[in-house]
Order: sequence, then C-alpha cells, then structure tokens
Amino acid sequence: QVQLVESGGGLERPGDSLRLSCAASGGTVSRYAMGWFRQAPGKEREFVAAISRAGGTTRYTDSVKGRFTISRDIGKNTVYLQMNSLKPEDTAIYYCAADSRLQTSQMITTTDLDYWGQGTQVTVSS
Repeated sequence: QVQLVESGGGLERPGDSLRLSCAASGGTVSRYAMGWFRQAPGKEREFVAAISRAGGTTRYTDSVKGRFTISRDIGKNTVYLQMNSLKPEDTAIYYCAADSRLQTSQMITTTDLDYWGQGTQVTVSS
C-alpha cells in the first residue's frame, strides 16, 4: 500500500497563494490517480482536483478552476496543489488521496478512494 502525508497548510489572507504537498511512500504516484479533497467545518468532504496516472489529464471542481493547479513530481514521488487567489471559502482541511483504478472524472463524485492522508489545515481569513 501507499502512505500519503500532506503538508503546507497554514493561515493566509484572501488573495494569497499557498502550495500543498502530498508525499507518497510505499508506492509510485504514477501508478495511481491522485486527488485533493477538502472538508470545511460543518460540511461533507468534497472533491477539489485530480490528476491521472499518466499525468495528462487534470480535473477541478468549478469553484477552484483558474485558481488551483494540481501537479506531480515523479522524482520526488510527490503531488502538489498550488492554490492562488485564495478566498475565505477555501478554508478547510485538505486531504490527499490515491486510487489504483478510478479515472479522474470518477473522483469528482466519490470519496471512496483506496488511500488517504491525514490532512492539512488551510485557513483563509482577513
């Protein structure tokens, strides 16, 4: 199995940028579809972004399109979420996840993925 550890969260002002990292061990990220999900206080966990096994396809939820970018570094076995133009509504715990079979399009509507990290807190407040 693969282990996932998120890092990079913090307290930011609206309009700021932040990059989250998801370090994988026990498996190569290119063998999995990778995604970022988030859970805000009082809300259910929701899809944010995903990248395909080959890296050629990315998906984003509408609320982050044009602001967030998912990417990966095969050499570092790490997936990133670059977050620009942060808004207070982006405040949530952000989770990294991996799945051996799902397509990125399927990750939009499910949270039933094989592996999850522990999450990292992102707070956007003025």
